[in-house]
Amino acid sequence: MPGRHEQAPHNDADTATKGEERNYTVRAVERVCSILNLLQESVEGVSLIDVAQETELPKSSAFRYLWTLEAHRYVERDAGTGLYRLGLGFVGMQSRHLEVLRERARPWLEKIRDEFGETVNLAILDGDHVVYLDVVESKQRVRFASARGFREPLHATALGHAIASRLAEERVRELVAPSTAGYGREPDLNSYLTDIDDVQRLGYATSDDGDGRCVAAPLTGTRLPVAIGISAPAARFSPTDAGKAATRLLEVTKEITVNPIPEQRGSPRT
Repeated sequence: MPGRHEQAPHNDADTATKGEERNYTVRAVERVCSILNLLQESVEGVSLIDVAQETELPKSSAFRYLWTLEAHRYVERDAGTGLYRLGLGFVGMQSRHLEVLRERARPWLEKIRDEFGETVNLAILDGDHVVYLDVVESKQRVRFASARGFREPLHATALGHAIASRLAEERVRELVAPSTAGYGREPDLNSYLTDIDDVQRLGYATSDDGDGRCVAAPLTGTRLPVAIGISAPAARFSPTDAGKAATRLLEVTKEITVNPIPEQRGSPRT
């Protein structure tokens, strides 16, 4: 714009040539990509030594890369094992993955709804809340149902418990710590972690608030923090019914997978 003065941006690499600066940038990006690719290929997680060897970096440099990625939630570290995994920062960037998940899960949600006559939900972790990706409502006149996109605190639902059972304990502590005003008392952390241990042992979570009863199981075969749940009035959905539903959910969650996602004709690989 005429008459407007703009100062040239400061270049931290004042002493480097343009070629040297460009090469440095490429190397840094390639190392980040190598780290993320390595983490993507591992379900259990990888060690700092593995990352250093893959990137041909000193351990101290590899640690700085991982620390930066962890600070932005693209990487998370298991405090117990010291292993690194892909973090939740990628969840919001995987809209296509989520749509494929919803498409694959929908027939199963409808099938479970028809088998038990109750509402079936598909939910994912978003921050410290679960978000409903899809809801297949019961055909009963009296039913429990949430809208697609509805959000609830992680600790407040069976779906949240199921999702938390697949997260590192350190991550669960971070997610449960924030205030949960408007949803009753904050959960006692030690009690909550004990509940999560039970979910890990059983493979599913249940909740009962007096009026309603829910059962949920984490979706296996994917790194996304997702779960499927059934919710119904407690008067119609007994603990025995919930147990039968849990067994069925454990069967179904093994059938639905989004990793790897098949290529769509005409779509680039991501």
